[in-house]
Amino acid sequence: MNELKQAIEHQREYLEERLHEPLSGIAARLVPAWPRREELDSILEDGIRRIPEATFMYALNTRGIQLSDNISRSGVLPEHFGRDRSQRPYMKEAVPADGFLLSEAYISLLGRRPSLTALQLVRDDNGRALGFLGADFDLRNLPDLSEDLYEESSEWRQIKGDPSIRGTLFQQSRTESLMDRNMDTALAILEELFTERGVFQGVFHFSSSRATLWTTEDPYRYRILTHESLADPDVCLAFPHEPYPEEALIPQRDIGRVLDGLRTLRFADDTVYLRSASLNLFNGMVSLTFSCDGSHYMTSEEFLGRSIEFWLGATG
Repeated sequence: MNELKQAIEHQREYLEERLHEPLSGIAARLVPAWPRREELDSILEDGIRRIPEATFMYALNTRGIQLSDNISRSGVLPEHFGRDRSQRPYMKEAVPADGFLLSEAYISLLGRRPSLTALQLVRDDNGRALGFLGADFDLRNLPDLSEDLYEESSEWRQIKGDPSIRGTLFQQSRTESLMDRNMDTALAILEELFTERGVFQGVFHFSSSRATLWTTEDPYRYRILTHESLADPDVCLAFPHEPYPEEALIPQRDIGRVLDGLRTLRFADDTVYLRSASLNLFNGMVSLTFSCDGSHYMTSEEFLGRSIEFWLGATG
């Protein structure tokens, strides 16, 4: 999860730099008007025009009670005057020494939208805390530091599933599926589709005998192959020939080995067995979901480097 956390923190740092100075300037202008409602509203109406991304701005006393109306770019919302915000998530966070806080994201009460709030401490000329300037932001209105999506981690990840399934694991056993009966044919078809027919992502549902596939030619739509298709090599003709992608992180020669490894895990044990799996060429990852509902995500290289004894012990 490091890449995801780093991407979030990088974006938050950018927003803090962008918002701190203008909010600090507006807070300083509020001091002479404190705590008079109409004067605070007037300053905030001018202030929100300087921060076009803000949804609402308002002034709070140190107890979190609203001293102003909610100010939006479209006008004043007087029904929020006197509102107690002390229990909102942003009021429970510790304000840093510089008096500026950019809250963690939360779901707004009114719009039910992912949002965050910036709080700027308002101090008088003697440094005494008068209250806070608050500015609410809808995440969709905030500027992005970068249009690049974070890179998914390739580190091994294990995720526990439904406790009720784990609790009854030893009361169940694998029932032979239609795909199990034709496993050799199904895996040969899947190998052809991945190595020669443009499929780059696949989810294999062994227990329910189907595969969901994505192709490089049409990556935004998936195709579902049922057990009938997975038992008929003619299905390969429905997928045009495509060269194996140069950007793939899984070597072409390893596709068959990975699929063979999935077959082994499917039949290795009647209690702890592979229920479903996925394969993605471009991030080089294999995922496994077992009968205990536990899931593993790892690189194909790591997958191929593990013995069957490891898997039966890890899932159990």
